[in-house]
Amino acid sequence: MTQLATNYPAHLERLKGLTDQALEATGHDSLLIAGGGQKVVFHDDNIYPFKVNPQLKWWAPVTDNPNCCLYYRPGEKPLFIFFRPIDYWHDAAVAPTDYWVEHFDLKLIGGPDEIRDLLPKDLSNTAFIGENAETASGWGASAVNPQPLIDHLDHYRAAKSEYELGCMREASKLGCLGHRAAEQAFRDGATEFEIHLAYMKATGHMEHQLPYGNIIALNSHGSVLHYQALERENPTERLSFLIDAGAQCNGYASDITRTYAAEDGDFQAMTAAMDKTQLEICSRVKPGLDYRELHLEAHLLLSAILADFDVIKVGAEEAVSSGLSGVFFPHGLGHLIGLHVHDNGGFSAGTGGGKIAPPDGHPFLRLTRVLEEDWVMTIEPGVYFIEQLLKPVREGGDADKINWAAIDKFSRYGGIRVEDNVRATNGACENLTRDAFAAL
Repeated sequence: MTQLATNYPAHLERLKGLTDQALEATGHDSLLIAGGGQKVVFHDDNIYPFKVNPQLKWWAPVTDNPNCCLYYRPGEKPLFIFFRPIDYWHDAAVAPTDYWVEHFDLKLIGGPDEIRDLLPKDLSNTAFIGENAETASGWGASAVNPQPLIDHLDHYRAAKSEYELGCMREASKLGCLGHRAAEQAFRDGATEFEIHLAYMKATGHMEHQLPYGNIIALNSHGSVLHYQALERENPTERLSFLIDAGAQCNGYASDITRTYAAEDGDFQAMTAAMDKTQLEICSRVKPGLDYRELHLEAHLLLSAILADFDVIKVGAEEAVSSGLSGVFFPHGLGHLIGLHVHDNGGFSAGTGGGKIAPPDGHPFLRLTRVLEEDWVMTIEPGVYFIEQLLKPVREGGDADKINWAAIDKFSRYGGIRVEDNVRATNGACENLTRDAFAAL
């Protein structure tokens, strides 16, 4: 954590500067962020796992403690209100002493009702971001979740400070430890559920600490893009394994996918071809690149793989222009990643709001902007054999463009996805995922 402590002050100053600009542009003089509270399950006395407002963890690595708040006025030391109740039912959060604390006016509270007394009396020009809208209005906040301010802040979240990159590199290391353990569990004959447990043990995470639910898919389950059933029994034969799983460090996520074949053969060869193509796509990441164009280039490259393995009977360009490539690659090439797995700001047209639409026929692309230095995004091309998408082609006019015998052969394997987290730089891109795997 030494390097994180070294880089944190510059991160905070950058965030203050961005917030100063956003407040001035939207006519507010201060910002109040609520981290959120615990939510009770309907008609029950249990609570859901707590997920902090990402706007709060952008400022400080407080990710697991509800009822915390931050108040910031430009030119003043930020106020951080930390919830630490006297509670013999639960283990209350320890008062923080980490590297970030000295940069805030830290106040400890025993209950949410103490927050208002610690804030300025006049909040008539304060913008509030959080889920407690009625409470904030009652306190006199002038604007509750004002979209122009949120749009302004989200626009800049794509670029990461050195502190944020450090957190994301650590999240990548943890995720790769989990992936290595999961692959070994697969090789040893474990069920989907047992592979999941091996991943959790290796990362040191509990399930609610994961950035998203693990996708652990054997055989044809890999064709379900967000498969999360975690079967307790093994299939009759073990053909393939697709794992999409990440980790977190200080609230920053990693998002990693790998696909493995149980034995050598055509599917293993196709997986190797996908891995090579994915690296080729990653190598094209640089500032000034329109991510929409990269997504379309990926369709051409993946269609070439399909043609090479005799899955389609047409060339790559025809497969893309006719929409056939989308049958096998139905999702977007990737997305911004950081405080969220699918980080905000991927469609941002500018600080004033607005959205940049994805290319026609590609509605699921989550990043449509021109890349800039220090942006971090995923690169996750995939090829799948999904019956719901193949059936209309089989029954339609383009049936002769597909080799259905190849579909029958490969459908048992589900699909292939390879995903890395990549940083755009003015030189060769930084591949956080490959670097983390190489360091194991």
